Amino acid sequence: MTLLTIDTATKVCSAALLQDDVVIAHRFHNEDVNHARLLPLFIEDLFAEARQRHLHIDAVALSDGPGSYTGLRIGCSTAKGICYALDIPLIPIHTTEVLCASLLKQHEVEKDAVLCPMIDARRMEVYTTMYTPTLQPLTDIHAEIVSDADTFFRHVSGKKIYCFGDGASKCSEVFAPAGGVCIVPAIEPDAAAMSAVALRHAEDAVRGKEIAYYEPFYLKDFVAAPSHVKGLE
Repeated sequence: MTLLTIDTATKVCSAALLQDDVVIAHRFHNEDVNHARLLPLFIEDLFAEARQRHLHIDAVALSDGPGSYTGLRIGCSTAKGICYALDIPLIPIHTTEVLCASLLKQHEVEKDAVLCPMIDARRMEVYTTMYTPTLQPLTDIHAEIVSDADTFFRHVSGKKIYCFGDGASKCSEVFAPAGGVCIVPAIEPDAAAMSAVALRHAEDAVRGKEIAYYEPFYLKDFVAAPSHVKGLE
């Protein structure tokens, strides 16, 4: 199965062309938030690679949130346009699961450990959930303000817990007194890690006319801040 995978849910913008679990081509950028400019260039490169290799793209897998409202809109609209034009399915995957896949691609974890992806939602709030190493969810995805370790890990006490993602580092001092909590640095959602989870969710794919009505998993409603541009107050 040949997949085009897209992730724009956080400050990272990435896209990949995957065949089964083999990365054919990969584009990744995490130095600034300019997804609207970068993603079309990435997609153009990946389609050129697919044509050169005579590959037919079977589906688009999208990291669908939670995350940045603007980033999710950019990734979603691009994925929907490609799927609708090529008449191929869209496979949505929660960004927390994409983060777990990125971790498991880089690190070995104990079989009875708990994976805790954390996406920065500003201040001390994070989007988070918990998974087993086989990516079975232990809690629902939710927004939570991190106040103390005992409250945050109330569902999984007594387990070794791996925390990662751009929301984990800011909580390191809060989690420091808790035993068994491991903060794993430099784990970012990456389209190149999405193959296995995309195949797991293939039966949940959005197809045909339903693609037009698909929306990302925002988790929280968007709240517009007052404009600071002169004349738009």
